[in-house]
Amino acid sequence: MRFGVFSDVHANIEALSAVMESYESESIDQFYCIGDVVGYGASPNECCDIIRNKTTATILGNHDAAVAGRMDYSYYYEAARQALDRHASLISDENMQWLKQLPYKHEIAGTGVHLCHGSPLRLEEFDYIFAPEQARECLAIWDQLGDITFIGHSHLCKVFALRPGEVEELPAKDFTLRKGYKYIVSVGSVGQPRDYDNRASFTVFDSDTREFQFKRVEYDIESAATKIFDENLERNFGHRLFIGV
Repeated sequence: MRFGVFSDVHANIEALSAVMESYESESIDQFYCIGDVVGYGASPNECCDIIRNKTTATILGNHDAAVAGRMDYSYYYEAARQALDRHASLISDENMQWLKQLPYKHEIAGTGVHLCHGSPLRLEEFDYIFAPEQARECLAIWDQLGDITFIGHSHLCKVFALRPGEVEELPAKDFTLRKGYKYIVSVGSVGQPRDYDNRASFTVFDSDTREFQFKRVEYDIESAATKIFDENLERNFGHRLFIGV
């Protein structure tokens, strides 16, 4: 089967729409979102509606948890808190109930594919993995890891190959799973990339051929940013979209 895996939409309907349109040429059997549907952007309900109806499963992200009242976000910086408060006031009852029941983890039966938002080591803490030393901590749960674990959260495209006692960071490009290794792959961000590439990031994994692909697509950044400005959200949430950071 071919899986469309994406993360960190952050209420950016322009980016999400471009990604879903790009997926139409990829013969996708099932879609999976690995968290942070909301936060930062100007279109939380529109993004929830699409993802709720398109995905086989969606994972809880930290911004989703905050909006749904499932975590304390008082320590977030002020602009992020304001956006989360705004989204909590805008989100429909139906979408709020959906966010409240999202799981921290999902395993796709029979494929060796695991999905979570941050590190699989401490799911509810939403720890980052963007460096080999962070991936190395997951060796402690080697037997519990899937053949490939997809994560988001960092908004970066990263690949880590693990085997007992060893972690190797691979280039963020297409690859085929090797026997004896387990992989942790950070799929980047649809709605707020932070790797200095302003195109929306999304990925494809074929469970039969064991092949993984990173994908990027341009979208209407100006419209997405203008909506953020018009909502009186932190202006940097819009400005950063242009430079992908």
